[in-house]
Amino acid sequence: MPILDRFNLTGRRALITGGSRGLGLEMARALGEAGAELIIAGSDETHLQNALTTLQAKGLHVTSIQADLSQPSEAERLCDILLRDHPPIDILINNVGGRRINTPTEDLALEDWQRILDLNLTQAFILTKRIGGAMIPRKWGRIINIASINALWPGKAMRGRSYETSKAALTMFTKAVAADWAMHGITVNAIAPGPFLTDANKRWIGERPEFEGEVATSIPMGRWGSPEEIGPLALYLASDASSYMTGSLLIIDGGKLLW
Repeated sequence: MPILDRFNLTGRRALITGGSRGLGLEMARALGEAGAELIIAGSDETHLQNALTTLQAKGLHVTSIQADLSQPSEAERLCDILLRDHPPIDILINNVGGRRINTPTEDLALEDWQRILDLNLTQAFILTKRIGGAMIPRKWGRIINIASINALWPGKAMRGRSYETSKAALTMFTKAVAADWAMHGITVNAIAPGPFLTDANKRWIGERPEFEGEVATSIPMGRWGSPEEIGPLALYLASDASSYMTGSLLIIDGGKLLW
């Protein structure tokens, strides 16, 4: 098979959660341009419609489903819809996640701790169990979990530690499921992004402009990542090009963890 054909996703259907903006949108774009039929899920209908317009303008086949995956019940509802109306799902990218709080551990309310764990971990478990589980009889599947370099490194300016804990747990969940499902032809890998100029990080920078430069100087490449730079890596993991890779955590951070 010619090398570039290994990246071709024609005939595959991919679900990207949090696919309406930022890294999720760029991963959806990459898979769509490689031929995949796309389903994007997100909590904000306006953002979903904007993403649909963007992706359809490129001639991509895309459907959107609104679901707030910070709520486990919403993750279950999304799975119900997908398994009923959009089977089969060949590629699952569990991209939804975030911090949303910066409260010191000693002041962190239990409900806030649980909310962040549900946002970053519980919904990924539910989608992996149900959407990934449906891949088993077909003997082919790709699951990509979006972790973070904070799964390996506690950010100096971060507080509460629910984010790092949930992303570290997601990383080990990736490895455990990869071991369980390798015999079924399903690969399960994770991507650990470092600082990227997503909408969320741009909001932080807007509130504290010096933050952009402070972070950039801590990265060997001297800059933040641009969201489209994650697309090729997601495509690799979603395609037959990565057929012998499973249980891996791939870091994309401009060298941030080197210093």
